[in-house]
Amino acid sequence: MLNREDWYSLANKLDWNMRYVSEDDVFPPEMAGRTSIPRHVFAAEYDAPFKVSYREYVGNQREKDLKVMAVKEAVDRGNLFDKLDPSYRVLLQFHFGLAPFTEYGGALAEARMARFGRAAEWRNLATFGCLDEIRHAQIQLLIPHGFIRKDPKYAWAHKFYWTEDWASVASRRFADDCFVGSNAIEIPLMLNFAFEVGLSNLQFVAMAAQAFGSGDYEFGTMTQSIQTDEARHAQIGTPLVRTLLKHGDRDFAEYLIWKALWLSFRLVLVLTGTVMDYEIPLAHRKTSFKEFGREFVALQLDRILADLGVRRPWFWDQFLYELEYSHHSFQVGIYAMRYTLWFDSRGPNPDERRWLVEHYPDWEEKFGGIWDTVIDNVKQGRMEQTLGPRTLAILCNTCQLPCCFPHPGQVTLLSDMHAGRKYVFCSEPCRWIFRQETARFAGQKTLLDRMLAGDIQPATPEGVLRYMGFEHPEEAGKDVLDWSWAREYFPADRAAS
Repeated sequence: MLNREDWYSLANKLDWNMRYVSEDDVFPPEMAGRTSIPRHVFAAEYDAPFKVSYREYVGNQREKDLKVMAVKEAVDRGNLFDKLDPSYRVLLQFHFGLAPFTEYGGALAEARMARFGRAAEWRNLATFGCLDEIRHAQIQLLIPHGFIRKDPKYAWAHKFYWTEDWASVASRRFADDCFVGSNAIEIPLMLNFAFEVGLSNLQFVAMAAQAFGSGDYEFGTMTQSIQTDEARHAQIGTPLVRTLLKHGDRDFAEYLIWKALWLSFRLVLVLTGTVMDYEIPLAHRKTSFKEFGREFVALQLDRILADLGVRRPWFWDQFLYELEYSHHSFQVGIYAMRYTLWFDSRGPNPDERRWLVEHYPDWEEKFGGIWDTVIDNVKQGRMEQTLGPRTLAILCNTCQLPCCFPHPGQVTLLSDMHAGRKYVFCSEPCRWIFRQETARFAGQKTLLDRMLAGDIQPATPEGVLRYMGFEHPEEAGKDVLDWSWAREYFPADRAAS
């Protein structure tokens, strides 16, 4: 037996030269990407920091799966799901709806690189990445399947991507744009580098820590297992970034990185920010989303960009500003529009409110009054008025998420005219992306566009909910604590209860 260092480079960089067909036949630009950099340059310069052989990969993945399945069996036997805090379960509803089929999209993207990447090591690592993403999708479908008998909302793990719920449309748009519908040069810049190196670790690291702290060892073990895979195949993009910058494709590379950073950041604000600061029980909160994001996104990402020679995005200051504010606005919107979502939500109780002010000093000034209105409606028994108006929110024509501003009083809604049609945007970076790729984004219709065009019939709240995929009332989100968090503000009511 040879030592790995004696054969690894030869096996992993094994490539071929075409004699009977053209290079464009083997690497069609539509799939492999267009570049003026010769293939032999990619082959010579592509050197990923993670080294893994097939034997090592299979052995490692087997150990991970055995650990996850052992924890799952123990959790099922102990019926630990029923012992989890109801607020914490919102994290599970939310995550399992969004994640599984996004992972399958990642598998398609990795498979495209595994065939059309212009360096052998790139193709080999993408092959492992494809296997990773299939595993991630399957395991995140398996675990919530066992919860469906307890709550039909977990069926959305299978159902979500096949609905027209506004969150599903936004999630599919992100996946299609940044990796499923991209070529083999674009994918590592947007998926592996910008999304996985820059932001998805925030989701998995943060959620694993919160899960273990809340006593959910099944979800914690699963996300920790996934994150170790992500950390490896996230590195697929780094050598390509270096090569593109070195050989003069800086503008092309930086645009795709900046674009994917912004669009994925918008999703992280909704998914991670709201859950960390509002749904995790106070006793189990380790840190705020702002503090976690500054450490694991802003500082680390800034260092990675500097090390590679990639310039900061022009919207960096806005990126940091929204890290502090926007997820609070999204939480208000999610709570008001919860009947259009498959997961529950709630507001902060008095202790949690003090925690928010401690971590976000001007939270009371900017958001306290909104929650006071909700609390007053609960006190007066006007539960219907804790919901927003029965209309669709204005959705951004780039990210397809609600035009939710950093905080009340700061309206960032923007618009453009194109081909006689008005397009609206939640922010300047989203409008900037639209202007760079107008042909790519102009044909998209938000749910509001579809309703105004007559595509949704009947154009009533009930018709819109059916169009979005809500077949049964119990699938729609509700106040997860039946407003008990709001009643804690009324001393007499709290004493009586």
